[in-house]
Amino acid sequence: MKLHAINESKTQILTRRSTTYSKILVHLIALTLILTILPIYYPYIRYILEKTTSPSDRVHVQTATTLSYHHPLYRPTTLEKENDQKVVMHEGRGRRDGVLRRSSGSGNKSCDLFSGEWVESPEGSYYTNETCWAIQEHQNCLKFGRPDRGFLKWRWKPYGCELPVFDPVEFLEIVRGKSLAFVGDSVARNHMQSLLCLLSRVAYPNDVSNSSDLNFKRYEYPKYNFTISIFWSPYLVNTERTDGQDITQPFKLYLDEFDESWTSQIENFNYVIISAGQWFFRPTIFYSDRHVIGCLYCPETSIRHRSSTFSYRRAWRTAFRAINRLKNFKGIVFLRSFVPSHFEGGPWDKGGDCVRTKPYKSNESVMEDYNLEMYKTQLQEYKYGEREGRRKGVKITLMDMTQIMQLRPDGHPSKYGHLPLQNVTMANDCVHWCLPGPIDSWNDFLMELMIREACRR
Repeated sequence: MKLHAINESKTQILTRRSTTYSKILVHLIALTLILTILPIYYPYIRYILEKTTSPSDRVHVQTATTLSYHHPLYRPTTLEKENDQKVVMHEGRGRRDGVLRRSSGSGNKSCDLFSGEWVESPEGSYYTNETCWAIQEHQNCLKFGRPDRGFLKWRWKPYGCELPVFDPVEFLEIVRGKSLAFVGDSVARNHMQSLLCLLSRVAYPNDVSNSSDLNFKRYEYPKYNFTISIFWSPYLVNTERTDGQDITQPFKLYLDEFDESWTSQIENFNYVIISAGQWFFRPTIFYSDRHVIGCLYCPETSIRHRSSTFSYRRAWRTAFRAINRLKNFKGIVFLRSFVPSHFEGGPWDKGGDCVRTKPYKSNESVMEDYNLEMYKTQLQEYKYGEREGRRKGVKITLMDMTQIMQLRPDGHPSKYGHLPLQNVTMANDCVHWCLPGPIDSWNDFLMELMIREACRR
């Protein structure tokens, strides 16, 4: 009996050892197969993975824990069901991205977007001078040696709400099948190029312009059936040069006549962004009904000398009259308000410069003198034009960037819009804006205003 028990115990031990050895053997065989097969197929697996995201499409995205929700590449980890927010899945370029979309704009439609402060934003810009093709040399501050980067790390924070940062994927969905026109001067072109740079993170347009002139360009995003156009009109009204070869000579402004280079073109656009400002400080001769009624910085003593606001007022009045006469215009006109320059230490032609490296606080800078007069004049004409537009069914709304950009003396090219030249003195540029730079925030406002207008309709 004892012998039988001993033999049975030995049998159980041998059985358990046999089972253990079998499991170990299975694991060893599986490991051997993995180590043998994976290296053979790894190149193919890597090819499949990389095929969906080509090198030009890759974007370095930080995790949701390191990105603030203001960042346009922020992707929430769970579906958010708060008030006016929902997560919408977009088919990205080789990936699917969850984009935080606001179903009713910023959530607080009564919030004044244009009253607030610039606050620090560690994420910085969302493109570089090396990743965007649309930057002109005189705005390419990083290329020409601007040493600081702090001017890129600020965002606008309204007092009563949040201003979502521009999301190129959502923007292209909003404008699908639509068209956008910029009307104005080189700062309007600066704004358009900022928009092109922000969109370049997800899509590139075709240049379908009828001209090589940068002042009259048209870009098409065929996947979205969306076009962006620019119409050069620094004075907004009919204009002639007194000297066709010398841009420094006085211009003739026919203050009561439409500039048909844009007024005859915008009727079928869905969005029009119109602006003007700095050219009204140049030498000009003013006409009404084809008669001289004054001038600015002209040598003739027989002509009545008038201020910049004289022509500025009449030019905006004529521009709004042209817009409100459009019979079939069903779109929205955004008036981008006057934006001041930031020359310190002298005027532009006497060594004035803009060397600050951070924004002002709202209580540190007050707009005054001619800048304030230009802004007030524009607002007065806007009120008249907007009221007439409402009566005729034309939507005109204000994109009030004046005080916001008054606080950004740090965002101009200054001397970093060209290579340093020996024995050559060039004026510092404190009018245009670096790309990337503070002007990119204008598209945050543009997108939010588009969403708000869509909610009202």
